[in-house]
Parts: sequence; structure tokens; C-alpha cells
Amino acid sequence: MPDLLLELRSEEIPARMQRRAAEDLKKLVTDALVARGFLYEGAKAFSTPRRLALHIAGLPARGEAVREERRGPRVGAPEAAVQGFLKGAGLTSLDQATTVTDPKKGEFYLAVIERPGRETLDVLAELLPEIIKSFPWPKSMRWGAASAEPGSLRWVRPLQSIVATFGPETETPEVVPFSVGGIAAGTVTYGHRFLAPEAIEVRRFDDYIQALERAKVILDPERRKDVILHDARDLAFARGLDLVEDEGLLEEVSGLVEWPVVLMGSFDESFLDIPAEAIRATIRANQKCFVLRKSGSEDLAPAFILVSNLVASDGGQAITAGNERVVRARLSDAKFFWETDKAIRLEDRLPKLDTIVFHEKLGTQGERIARIAALAKDLAPLVGADPDLAERAALLAKADLVTEMVGEFPELQGLMGRKYAALQGEHPSVCAAIEEHYKPVGPSDRVPSDPVSIAVALADKLDTLVGFWSIEEKPTGSKDPFALRRAALGVIRLIIESSLRFRVMELFYALSDIYRKKILTDFFVKNAVQARLFAPYRRVGDELKLDWEFDAIGGIYPNPYFVVNSCLRRFKLNEQIFVSTYRAWEIEGRPIYEASEYAETGFSITDGKDYVPDLFAFFADRLKVYLRDQGARHDLIDAVFALPGQDDLLMVVRRVEALGQFLDTEDGKNLLAGYKRAANILRIEEKKDGRAYDSAPDAALAEAGEPAERALAEALAKARETASVAVAREDFSGAMQALSTLRAPVDAFFQDVTVNAPDPKLRENRLALLNALRAATREVADFSKIEG
Repeated sequence: MPDLLLELRSEEIPARMQRRAAEDLKKLVTDALVARGFLYEGAKAFSTPRRLALHIAGLPARGEAVREERRGPRVGAPEAAVQGFLKGAGLTSLDQATTVTDPKKGEFYLAVIERPGRETLDVLAELLPEIIKSFPWPKSMRWGAASAEPGSLRWVRPLQSIVATFGPETETPEVVPFSVGGIAAGTVTYGHRFLAPEAIEVRRFDDYIQALERAKVILDPERRKDVILHDARDLAFARGLDLVEDEGLLEEVSGLVEWPVVLMGSFDESFLDIPAEAIRATIRANQKCFVLRKSGSEDLAPAFILVSNLVASDGGQAITAGNERVVRARLSDAKFFWETDKAIRLEDRLPKLDTIVFHEKLGTQGERIARIAALAKDLAPLVGADPDLAERAALLAKADLVTEMVGEFPELQGLMGRKYAALQGEHPSVCAAIEEHYKPVGPSDRVPSDPVSIAVALADKLDTLVGFWSIEEKPTGSKDPFALRRAALGVIRLIIESSLRFRVMELFYALSDIYRKKILTDFFVKNAVQARLFAPYRRVGDELKLDWEFDAIGGIYPNPYFVVNSCLRRFKLNEQIFVSTYRAWEIEGRPIYEASEYAETGFSITDGKDYVPDLFAFFADRLKVYLRDQGARHDLIDAVFALPGQDDLLMVVRRVEALGQFLDTEDGKNLLAGYKRAANILRIEEKKDGRAYDSAPDAALAEAGEPAERALAEALAKARETASVAVAREDFSGAMQALSTLRAPVDAFFQDVTVNAPDPKLRENRLALLNALRAATREVADFSKIEG
């Protein structure tokens, strides 16, 4: 069967765009063919710095004929309906349609439309130009004189030639007849820009691959990666060194060359005094080169691997020397940064963070660090960390952001802070926390194990989440500019994988109080000039302070009552600002505001009690994602979260696990079926009677009833009490075991007892028994949320 060969050759395509562009080209063309009824046997796309290529094998030479039956209006329908039917079916008169009789709907018109199959070549000539014109490059450009014309071709870099041929292996393929942007499709391409710049004529894919190889172009990016990797390993081994492999760099470098030639360069051994990570970042970021280490050791060697796109006549000596000069200059800069940074202690850098705005509405990095340090100290006992070490680590955690090295290489943040902290003699746990408080940065990243690191990591992420929620900057759809989803998942993993126990909602409320107080403080500071008209000075130590001035943690200096009330009158503030700010805003039990005095003027802030439940709902969604990835059922997670007070995430996970194990047993499956039946009966009867049967069953009536009724009443009382005790001691497996004892009594009840008995009192009591079953299962989960 015929094959399609398509090549789009241009100026150099950025390496980061090549793989996605090849995938897009394949998807766009194959989807368009399938949508038109053209199936194929296989397709593969390729990319190099100067071309995208696509090979589709096993296409039919011609599409299949299409026979379609289109139903029309009833016989005798209005003329407008008939004419619309004829036009849509492509008929000129009703003589070309047939009449069909339907026993229910009577006679109606039917058009049989037969379309002959189209030539594949014609279809390709129609769809390929449209795909090229609308190709989804992240960035594209126009060029030449045609760029002044509206609707001119856009491509990532100037498009230079198009190869498009179609035909079977046994015959000479035909050129697909189309042109785009003044470039006509043909059979001519070009090889390597410098090593084989001559024109090459190609017809089919096999010839194309071989011709490019002869012209010093390796079309397949995976093969280029393989050549680079193996040649680099071999060259390093020959020098007694090991290659430090880097998949991301390998992917990028393979997109920079069409004919990779691996060379080795060196640098002065004195540069090895620089931290290995800084050397690697310098050589990787600036020269796209691989570093080497001494064989059998983690120490770097004073050498690097570079990949050239040329077979040089001097064996690559000039290319290597040029790279060595640049690497030497870059490492000299890195060494200067390292030496400069070492001379300044981390805590001495903290004042500079007060000048860096973290977010316009959330204050500076310095303010944020103060909050994180206070929270880390409070969290430390909960995670088994030393509070003073946690506070110290949090204070220094962001200090390396203003170092020279991190300013040049932001990806080294945290790591360089750890090294600087170690040099100045900080505790090992403090050093580790400075690096690890960013973790985990993704689902595959490890969770820190040092308690101090955990405390600081939690404080950092929780402050970020509560802060952005307080200013209503939440993720929407696919947009998450502040990586809040990642922060929430990080908190969840830290809690669960470290087996931590605390109430998340309590932390949210505590942090939300801090943010409300910050907003108040910011307002008064912003209006300091006007406030002085109403605020007397007070001596505090050696300084004169305004009575309304606030301290670092959001508290207030003595006697603010006069000032706050004066400011309310002066600025006509909405008194709702001061509502729900708790005891910190009271003096001798008396609120410092008098709500009745002031009319609302629209000035307000978000109350933490409003956004905390929404933030927790966001956490619950992230936890569902996490647990689903671990294999848990989403309905079981919903069933546990439906119970009140489920903000101890570790216990939520353990309850979900126990519930899943229980429902996998026969007892669990049958009890769920019995619950569903009971819930359905209750729903129907409660709706019919207009009341809820939520009162406790009458033991005397149950005793006088059927044996199965008495057995269920006794089993329910015992199971609910046992399950409640088990849940209280967090023995969820025990609670499930208690529920499993209900299986037999529930089965017997539904088999032997008529719920809707003629006696109204007996019927009401039996419905109350079913409600007791529903209540008993709610000791462990809301079974109404469980599917099945």
C-alpha cells in the first residue's frame, strides 16, 4: 500500500520545541486522515534542528465509496421542509428520493446518497497546506517581503523547502501537489548545513533516510541521543573517568546537532574548590556540556564532554579550545561568587529580604520569613523537632536567595544555602532544612526525613497556601501561577508519609488570624499621617511609639482603644474588619470597636472563617488525587470526608484503607447491599410520609416483633457501640469488624420481616431500625457515597 513522506525544512528549530512539534505534526495529519475515512498501518514523526519529518505507512490509494441514507420529512409536509431536505441531500427533485412507510409514523421521504471514494493524493493536497498554515508553534514568526501581507505564513523559523511524496514501494511516488507561502512541495531536500549542503532528491522514506545519512544528518532524535551517550561514555572511560549523566541535557543537546561529534575538554583543577553543583550548573547552563567525575568516586574531574555539530579537520582541537576558554571564564565567575558569598553570614543577609516584595498584597520576603519561623517553631513539637532549631532553620531558609551564586543560578537555591550554613557552623539539621524545605517539589520527589526539615517545609507551604487564599488568588482551571496545587500536595505527602497527627483546619485558622491582623496593621501604617491626628505618642523603652502601632506578630501596644475608634471615625472604616478577630482585639473583655457606631462603607477584608473551609475543600481534592494515584477508590474517599471533623489527614487515609479492605470482603459487600436497600426504603417512605424516621427504635416493640427484628435491634446496638469505641481509639479495622457482624442480621431482617407492616407503630419502629442501621455505618463512613 502507498506511503506518505513529508518533510518541512527550515532554519534552526529551538531544541525545546522539536519533540512536541514532531508529535503535533503526526497527530494533526493522522487525525485529519482518519476523520476523512483514511486509515493507515503506522506513522512515525522525526525531528532535527532543521527539519520535521513524517512517514505514514499503509495508506489506501483511494478512499472507500460512501453510501448514506438520509431521512426526510413526512409525505405531504410543508414545501419549505421538503426544499430543505432536497438541498441538504443534494437532490434536485423528489423523484430522486424514495418513499418509506413506518407503521407508527406513516410515509416519509428517504434519500440514498452515494459518494465515490476520493483519491488520497487529492485529500493530502487539501489537508496538508491547512495543517502547515495553522501549525501550533508556541512561538512563530513571519519573514521576507510576504510578511507584510495579511495572512502570510507563520513558522517557528523561516520555512525553506517542503518534500511531500505519496505512492507505493513498487512504483515511483507522486509529488503531493500543493504549495504554502510560495513554497511548492517537491522531492528536493538538503543535508547538513556545512558538511553536505548540496541538494538531495528523494522519493520514498527508505531512500530519504539513507540519503540524509550520507549527507551527515541523523534523522531520528533517539538515535542521536544514543550516539551522544555511548560516545561520551566511551570517551570518558578511555580517560579513566565516569560520565555524569543528565537526561534533560541529553535531550536538549540532541536537538542542537544533526551529526553529533563528541569531544572532551578540560579546566584548571583549582576550580574544583567550587561546590560540585555550581560547577555542573555553570557548565550545563552556559555551554550545554556534561561534567565528568573520577572513576569510582563522587568527586568531579577537571574535564567535561561537549558535543559538536562538525567533523573538524583538526580533530576538534579548535572547537575544544574555544569551549575551554568560555568554561574557564564562567568558572572564574562562579569562583568569585563562591568566595564573595562565603564572606557574609546568612543572618547578615536577612535585612535585604525586607526590600524584596514576595507579593504586593502579602508583604516582603522578610515578613514572610518571620511568619514561617513562628509557625515552624509552633509545628516543631508536633513533628518531633527541636523548636529552636526549627525557628533558626526557617529564619535562614531564604537567605541564599540574595547570594551571588543563587542570583546567577536560581536552580541552586536551598542547596547553596545548606553549604553556606555548614561553613558558618550551623547545626546539621538546620543545614539540611535550608535545602530540604522546598521538598517535595513533585509527586516523584522524596519527602525529607529530618524533623526540622519537615517543620520548616510544612510552615513554608502552609503560609503560601493560606496567604494566597486570604487574597483570593486561587488556582482556576489549568492556571496555577503560584504552584498552589503543588504546595498542597507537598503538605499532604509530608503529613502522610511522615505519619504526622494534627488538625489541618486549626492551622489554617491560626494562620488566617495572622493575615487578618497584617491587613489591619498595613492599613494603619499606610494612613500614618492621618492617624497621628488622633493617636497620642507613648514612650516604649527609649522610643516614642504611636498607641496604634503594631508589633511583629500582629499584637498591639497598650491602650489602642482611643486610636482604633478614632481611625474608624476618621476613615469611616467598615466595622466588619474587626469582627471575628478574637480576644487579641479585646481590652479587659471589652471589644475595641463598637459596631453600632459605624455605617458600612464597603471597605472590608476577607474573613478567615469564610475562606478556610474553601481551602480545606481544595486540600480534600488534592488528597483524593494523591490517594487515587495510590490505588484508592474515589468514592471511599468521599465517604470518609462526608463525616464531620475529618481534617486529620493521616486518620482519613487509614480510615479509607480500612474501609477499602472491608468492602473487598463478602461481609462488606453484603452489608453495603443491605445498607443501600435500607436507605432506598427510608428515602421512599420519608418522602411519602413527609417526615424523618430518626428516632431511636422502641426496644419493647422490637422485642414483641419478629425474631429477625429482635436480632437486628440487638446486633445494631452492640455493633454501633463497639464501632464507636473502636473509632475513638482509632482502630478502624476493629470498627469495620464490628460492622461485619451486621451482615447476617440484616440479611435475615430483609428476608423474614415486612417493613411496611399494617400496624402503624410496628411500621414506624421498623423504619427506625433501618435508620439505626444507617446511623451505625456512619460511625466509620457515609455509605451513601459508596458506589455499588
